[in-house]
Amino acid sequence: MNDVQLDVSFLKSSEFLNQCPPANLPEYAFIGRSNVGKSSLINMLCNRKSLAMISSKPGKTKLINHFLVDKSWYLVDLPGYGYAVTSKSERKKFEKLINNYILKRRNLVNVFLLIDANISPQKNDLEFMQWLGISQIPFTIVFTKTDKSTLAKIPENIENYKKALLEKWEELPTMVITSANKKQGRDELLQIITNYNQEYASVIQENYNKKPA
Repeated sequence: MNDVQLDVSFLKSSEFLNQCPPANLPEYAFIGRSNVGKSSLINMLCNRKSLAMISSKPGKTKLINHFLVDKSWYLVDLPGYGYAVTSKSERKKFEKLINNYILKRRNLVNVFLLIDANISPQKNDLEFMQWLGISQIPFTIVFTKTDKSTLAKIPENIENYKKALLEKWEELPTMVITSANKKQGRDELLQIITNYNQEYASVIQENYNKKPA
């Protein structure tokens, strides 16, 4: 599946939830702390070099960015969180934007939460995971930058995330290890989306069949 070509086009950027495209297709949101490698991962997933803009300055994504993939599902690039240089008022604004989108976007199928595998578990990442779990939002943990550190450090960091989550959870969410440079994890991510798309289509068909003749 690594050589699968996707038909991807940018749709629009939205400052508010009510500006987003019609909620008529399954939707997958990508989010993580600033500088987690989100743009690189999205470009790798879509097999495009500059679909999502890569910046040397963290925190450049400030809107809800929608992309249409294969005319059948939406990929959403959300603003990052945890960038200290951003003003407190801006952080509050982004937090409200993200929370409203995740809690109220009715066609949101899954959140892909990006985590930098090079560093030990971060408080704001763990808090965001807890919030998603409490809010009953399906999500997948995507470990990024696995080619940037020593081989021993990455498994240790991932294991520490698992331990931290199991302190409060009985079951761990799905986890995918990725490298944008090596295209590692692309097949797994696309398979997850394919499976969800099939489930989404089944639910739509089931609801349609329940309608009175």
